Amino acid sequence: ARSRKVSARLVKGVGLLMRQNGVEVIEGRATLCSPRAVEVALNDGGSRTVETRNVIVATGGTARTIPGIEPDGERVLTYRPAILRRELPQSAVIVGAGPIGMEFAHIWRTYGTSVTVVEMLPRVLPLEDAEVSAEVERAFRRRKVRVLTGTRVQRVERTEDGVRVTVTGEQGEQDLEADLTLIAIGVRPQSGGLGLEKLGVRTEHGYVVVDEMMRTSVEGVYAIGDVTGKMPLAHVASAQGILAVEYIAGEEPPPLDYKMMPRGVYCHPQVASFGLTTEEAVERGYEVRVGKFPFRANGKALGLGDYDGFVKIIADEASGEILGAHLVGPEVTELLPELVLARNWELTPDEIARTVHAHPTLGETLMEAAHAVFGKAIHI
Repeated sequence: ARSRKVSARLVKGVGLLMRQNGVEVIEGRATLCSPRAVEVALNDGGSRTVETRNVIVATGGTARTIPGIEPDGERVLTYRPAILRRELPQSAVIVGAGPIGMEFAHIWRTYGTSVTVVEMLPRVLPLEDAEVSAEVERAFRRRKVRVLTGTRVQRVERTEDGVRVTVTGEQGEQDLEADLTLIAIGVRPQSGGLGLEKLGVRTEHGYVVVDEMMRTSVEGVYAIGDVTGKMPLAHVASAQGILAVEYIAGEEPPPLDYKMMPRGVYCHPQVASFGLTTEEAVERGYEVRVGKFPFRANGKALGLGDYDGFVKIIADEASGEILGAHLVGPEVTELLPELVLARNWELTPDEIARTVHAHPTLGETLMEAAHAVFGKAIHI
C-alpha cells in the first residue's frame, strides 16, 4: 500500500509540473499520420488530430515472455501484475536472474516466501562483474533462496494448487512446484500500432533505431527510452529525453556514453556499477589495475551490521583513467554517483584517494578502493 501511495504522489507531482509549465496532456492511443501529425483516439471517446513540428516516441517497453508460456496475471506473472499483487505467495519460482528477478526474489524472501530462481546463463546478474554476481549468489543462498543457474525452463503447467515448472540443467530434468511463477527475462519494445512502418521509420526487432541525437530515420521523428533498446533504465530514458529536446531546440548537447551509464539492482546486498569489467577492459587492450576494498573493514558498515560486499575500481595503468566501478553491499546505489562524477570529470583514483572522506561513512570505502588501485589501501 505504501509503494502505491509513493507512486501516486510522484505521478501527481509530474502532473502538477506539466500544468505549471503549460504542457497539455491528451489521454488516448496515438497513431502517427505523418511526421507532422498525430491522431489520438481519446480515452473518453472521439478522436483528435494534433499537428506538430517534431514527434518524440516514448512508448516504453513491456515484459518479455517465453514462447508457449502465456502469463495469466494470477499464477503465471510478469513484473507489473507481480507489483500490484496484494497477496504474498507462500512459494514462487522466478524465471530470470537479472535485476527484476533478483529484486523480486529479495522482496518475497524478506517476507518469508520460499523462492527458487532459475537462470539459463551460468550466473545470476549475468551482465554484472563476475565477482559481484558471485557475492550476490552467496548472499541469496545464505538466505535460503534456491538458485539454479545454467538451467532452462521447458514448460509451465497450472495445477490445482499453483504451478509446476519443468526445468533442465546439470541435475537433469526436474519439476518445481510453487504457488506461482514470475517470468522476469527482460523487456521488449512497445512500438506496434503507432504507424511507424507507414512513415518509414526504421526498426530492428521492434526497437526504433536512433542516432546519437535520438533521431530516427524520418526527419522530425525522435525516439527515447525502452523503445530504442539502448538501456531499459528510467534515468537513461530521462537523459535521452533531455538530449532530444535540447537538440530540437537548436542546442548542441554532447552524446550519451551508454557504457558509462550508472545502474543499480535493489536487492540485498545492493549492486551498483558502470563502465567496463576487468575482462572487458583486458579484451579492449588496456593494462589494468584493480582496487578492491571490503565493507567488512569499514566502521560504518560494521556499525550497521550490514557488511557483505566490496567496492571495486578498475583503472588504466598508463593514464590512471577510471574504466569502470563495480559495487556490491550496503546502500551502494547511493555511493556510485561519486565515482561516475569522478570518471566524467577525468579524475584518477589517486585524486579520489587524496580527497578526505568523512569518518565514519560508507563513502570511505571509495577512498580505500582508490588507494588500493596502486596498493596503498590503509585499512586492509
